[in-house]
Parts: sequence; C-alpha cells; structure tokens
Amino acid sequence: MTKETGTQATLDAWQAQLEQVRQRRRERGGGQAGLAQPHQVQGMTGLQVMTALLEGELPHPYMADTFDCELVEVGEGHAVFQATPQLKHYNPLGSVHGGWYATLLDFALGCAVQTMLPAGRGYTTSQINLHIVRAAHTKTGPLRCVGTALHVGRQVGTSEARIVGPDGKLYAHATTTCAIFESPRAAA
Repeated sequence: MTKETGTQATLDAWQAQLEQVRQRRRERGGGQAGLAQPHQVQGMTGLQVMTALLEGELPHPYMADTFDCELVEVGEGHAVFQATPQLKHYNPLGSVHGGWYATLLDFALGCAVQTMLPAGRGYTTSQINLHIVRAAHTKTGPLRCVGTALHVGRQVGTSEARIVGPDGKLYAHATTTCAIFESPRAAA
C-alpha cells in the first residue's frame, strides 16, 4: 500500500465514522445543539455524559456548531474530535486563525479530563499551552484532534492533545491544566 493509498483509506474511514456519528445523533433526537438539562446528567460520570453526547442522547454543544467540530470517539481518558478548516475560520491575513486550533484542542483536552470524572464533578480549563506547527487551510480537509488525560485528581486534571491529518502529519499540539470542582449542575 502506498502512502497516498493509506492516507485515502484513513480519510475514508474518518468520513464514514463521522457520518455514523451524525446519523446516530439524528436518529436519537440529538441533532440540534443545546444544553443538557440537570435531570439528564444527574448521577452520571463524566464518561457517561460524554458517551451520551456521542450517542446522540444529549444535545451537542453550541460551540461544536460554531466550529463545525464533531465528537467522534470517546473512552476512559480519551476524546477525539474531527473538524475541517473553512474560510470562516480564517484571520484577516488569509490563514486559519490560531483561535481555531486553540478551540479544537481545548475540546479534546477538556473532554479527555471529563471522561475521568466521577458523578457530581465538573471542570474548567485553567491553563492551556499550545504549539501550532503546520498551517491548515481550506484545502487541508478533515483533521482529527486526539486528547488524552495524563492525570485527573480531586482538584486538578492535566491532558495533552494533537491535531493530525489523515496522513499522520502534525498540525498542532497542546497541554492543559483543568480545575476540578463540585458541579453546580449536580446540586440542581
């Protein structure tokens, strides 16, 4: 198999997985962006919440629509998002805005931490350190952002994430520190 054939096979697999996620979400009523109601997530661990989002049992976040970003995989300490850079993501200089990379990385970084949280706990990003190493543009096509939790304790969680193309090329990478706290939604 040539490198080009392998890249196309990966891209085809990514697109098939993305369409399965979208179809499942439409079938289960999770096709619209929104906020999960407290009773929908009460007693759920972070992984259970993330799985419900992936399965279309909870509405996906508004920010996912803004960035045309989709959760495509989730597991314990693991979250993967797919997004395609578009013209609306460009800065005035004609390249993808750094905030697009930062937001996509923050999705995966935070959600990887969330998958490790017990019921009744929440998190927020308190610090992010990112490095953009390759320019993305409208011809880049779909990119994947893979987040992995490194440490999740009672008050602090850390994770790392990478944005990669189907050819394996690295576009950006980041680490984060998240503050962990009692979720205000748990008490609602």
